[in-house]
Amino acid sequence: MILTKFQEWMKYGKEWMESFANKPYAFQALFIISFIEASFFPLPPDILLLAIAISAPKQGFRAAFWCTIGSVIGGIGGYYIGWGLMEVIGNRIIDFYHAQDAWLKIVEAYNSEIGIWFLALASFTPIPYKVATIAAGAVNMEFFSFVGVSLIGRAARFTLVGGLIYFLGPKIKYYIDKYFDKLSIAFAILLIGGFVAIKYIF
Repeated sequence: MILTKFQEWMKYGKEWMESFANKPYAFQALFIISFIEASFFPLPPDILLLAIAISAPKQGFRAAFWCTIGSVIGGIGGYYIGWGLMEVIGNRIIDFYHAQDAWLKIVEAYNSEIGIWFLALASFTPIPYKVATIAAGAVNMEFFSFVGVSLIGRAARFTLVGGLIYFLGPKIKYYIDKYFDKLSIAFAILLIGGFVAIKYIF
């Protein structure tokens, strides 16, 4: 039941994004969604990035650029929440995602010798970046290292998505439309798996 609702939500989100992907403010919307997703918003910017890039494959790298910039600036916002607003906002975000166990593992990872590498992993993979940014601030990770690693990781992730659309274009759109239900399930599994991976790997 929950999975069905998630698929319906994903389908609605996909259709909504595609409805304005060619509009003048599409890149502004991508920037905003990337910005707020990096600290609290549940909708991943990859969906809108795909929608824009699919509608205009030649814009894939430009979309990836704005997605990266928005996400890194939003990550700085997440860092600030962890650094100075943990009691007021940060704990509520962690509770919303039921990520208390993952949170403890992230803090433990950040306080170990693999801290900066964990951030790199969270920047590129389904491990929730928003939780990682808040934790980085909470443990007082060196700020410029945080920004640099986030920039590299997010740029790599979004450029990969934009590049696939740029080079494969309509072929990718065909497969996304054909297998969208399966892809939405896969996304849910990856998102949940990100929290599970934190719990058991670190």
